[in-house]
Amino acid sequence: MKIAAIQMVSGPRVADNLARARRLLEQATAAGAELAVLPEYFGFIGDDAPKLGVAEVWGDGPMQGFLAQAARELGLWLVGGSLPLRTAVPGRATNTSLVFDPSGHVHARYDKLHLFRFDDGERRYDEAATLDAGAQAVCFDLPSRDGHRWRVGLSICYDLRFPELYRAYAAAGCELFTAPSAFTALTGAAHWDLLTRTRAVENTCGLVAAAQGGTHENGRRTWGHSRVVDAWGSVLADAPAGEAVVCAELEPAALAATRARMASLAHRRDAQALRVVEAAASLPPDSSSQSV
Repeated sequence: MKIAAIQMVSGPRVADNLARARRLLEQATAAGAELAVLPEYFGFIGDDAPKLGVAEVWGDGPMQGFLAQAARELGLWLVGGSLPLRTAVPGRATNTSLVFDPSGHVHARYDKLHLFRFDDGERRYDEAATLDAGAQAVCFDLPSRDGHRWRVGLSICYDLRFPELYRAYAAAGCELFTAPSAFTALTGAAHWDLLTRTRAVENTCGLVAAAQGGTHENGRRTWGHSRVVDAWGSVLADAPAGEAVVCAELEPAALAATRARMASLAHRRDAQALRVVEAAASLPPDSSSQSV
């Protein structure tokens, strides 16, 4: 299955961002992609107050309408990066990734579980100031044109730092993860390559990470490097910065071969059953009289 990670440098005008996203999705379709993934907040990058102003009601709004129409007209499975959806509480939203099938119907909804918080003494940011975290992990089945049925686990950006989410997906039979993101230039330079490849390797799953990448109108700098990673941890395609369509093939046979030679999922111990003990408690009862 050919997969496209769409890299953008979104700004504060939704209509402009949607027009750019459409052009990039058309390029992905022309390249033969069956699945395309947009970046986190593909439709709007700006400050918190304006972001809440463009937050949509679940099931209605220009961003959701755009995703449905693009999936239907282009015949794509489309992971709509993420967009803000209003909650029942005024002034609050979720950071939500929606999946549309090639008929343009919503196939899955995932609300970001882990909300980003950063404080280095000079710069501070807390997503939880305006957003509510999701309550559940979500996966879906994608039948590709070659007859294989891919099980896909959904995540967003900061989720990449929490391996238990992806291990849960692997235990549920997932073979592919999506990670639309907007990593800052600072954290991206330090951790993006490490995190994207590690999540793929430790679960022997493919991963597609579509990122924001560049300097935005509000001065924010995002890392980019949208990519497709295979189950061995190889980066099959990557784009450093700027708008881009990053395409690569993931093959079921290659995934199966990787899992056969490195069957780490079958070798793992149940983390819930593991007990951590202090060093002294790990020694046999008569060990204090023994010398080594």
